[in-house]
Amino acid sequence: MDESTLLLIVLSLCLGAGCWLIFIWAVRRGEFDDVEKPKHRMLDDD
Repeated sequence: MDESTLLLIVLSLCLGAGCWLIFIWAVRRGEFDDVEKPKHRMLDDD
């Protein structure tokens, strides 16, 4: 394999791992929580 191809593969793996870590960080921080649910909870019949 060419040196530039190996560099691009390593760079893409690092970029993918970085994006995955940012996604995991955002999920743990609660960025994807449903903010509309408490508003509609009072309309649900129990």
